[in-house]
Amino acid sequence: MHTRSWFNQVKGLACTLLFILATSGPLSAQRGALTVPRNLAELVAQADTIVRGRVLLARVERHPQLTNLYTVVVTLRVEDTLKGDAKESFEFRQFIWDIRDRYDAAGYRKGQRLLLLMNQPTQYGLSSPVGLQQGRFRIVRDPRGMEYAVNGHNNSGLFRAVASQLERRRLELGPTLSQKLAKHKTGPLELGDLEKLIQALTGAQ
Repeated sequence: MHTRSWFNQVKGLACTLLFILATSGPLSAQRGALTVPRNLAELVAQADTIVRGRVLLARVERHPQLTNLYTVVVTLRVEDTLKGDAKESFEFRQFIWDIRDRYDAAGYRKGQRLLLLMNQPTQYGLSSPVGLQQGRFRIVRDPRGMEYAVNGHNNSGLFRAVASQLERRRLELGPTLSQKLAKHKTGPLELGDLEKLIQALTGAQ
């Protein structure tokens, strides 16, 4: 009985890690993890839930079932839901790859405002932003009060090939937003523009 329980736990851990690798996939992200570069259309398509909100709590703890795994549990007060059915609060449990992330809750901090494009949770309740840092946008405000969003890759490659994908889906963004899309290479984006693009892409699914 003990051997079977141990085997089931190892099997569950292996399946969970394979899922995270498949959904995060190879080339940069949270410490210790690799992810395939994705554009915004790909991030939105994979996301199960997209929310904007403020971090109420971020705590590091062992997984309740897979006790050898460290996780960070993040609770968000939801300001807006762009995809999915998140209510007033949204909570997720994210696997911690690197020991350094145990000491800063993988970069989640109380009071932080974030726009998160989240994977569907696994059978063990684990989730993460799509592409890890690619699907996790910090919201910052400039001295004039304008709000901007920037992910962990400084939004690099976010709009690569997106214009052609929008064109194939016959989505019209308007001349101003289309020009911004064409010019942007890297750096913060106006939050309103990013959310308009996300809403256009979710509407096309």
